[in-house]
Amino acid sequence: MADRTAWRICRDNGWWSAFGKRRRAKGRRPGPPVHDDLVRRQFTADAPNRLWLSDITEHKTGEGKLYLCAIKDVFSNRIVGYSISDRMKARLAVDAVNSAAARRGNVAGCVVHTDRGSQFRARKMVRALHHHGMVGSMGRVGAAGDNAAMESFFSLLQKNVLNRRTWSTRDELRIAIVTWIERTYHRRRRQRRLHGLTPIEYEAIMNTNVALAA
Repeated sequence: MADRTAWRICRDNGWWSAFGKRRRAKGRRPGPPVHDDLVRRQFTADAPNRLWLSDITEHKTGEGKLYLCAIKDVFSNRIVGYSISDRMKARLAVDAVNSAAARRGNVAGCVVHTDRGSQFRARKMVRALHHHGMVGSMGRVGAAGDNAAMESFFSLLQKNVLNRRTWSTRDELRIAIVTWIERTYHRRRRQRRLHGLTPIEYEAIMNTNVALAA
């Protein structure tokens, strides 16, 4: 009802009205960083497994939200690891790191740059990085440019998969995400920064050149 209506009802019945403040949502403000910012918006790498970027995105389905944590190698823009789940817990980020490390092999010394989300600040995540010999890095609060290179990938995913249709189940969205990453993004989508090559082609050519030079 309108404020005047409520005031008139209280007046006619001799009631006193009280106004409460709206409660703000809890847990929205990121906590303190557990790593320094080692990247400072310099999203470049001269070899694989030198700098990885990671972030989490979400999308609704008929069964509820589905969360994706992806890790991108700045050298070739390849998604070297990812994890998909119906819960946005620290395990989501840890599984993505473990899958990337298993796929890439020797990752010691690699810098993993993220935002200050609780999943990336969790002890499980810090232990996972330490286990693989990797180094954590975190951007500033509210500075979207500190992880803009990762946001560009999620923007492509949004346009090409997430927003293309309504998803009834988590499984069908999960399959669509994996198919697009592995079949389209890695092997078919040519990128200007990679001189018109796909991430798979770019890594194959650069690795060949390094082997010949050695």
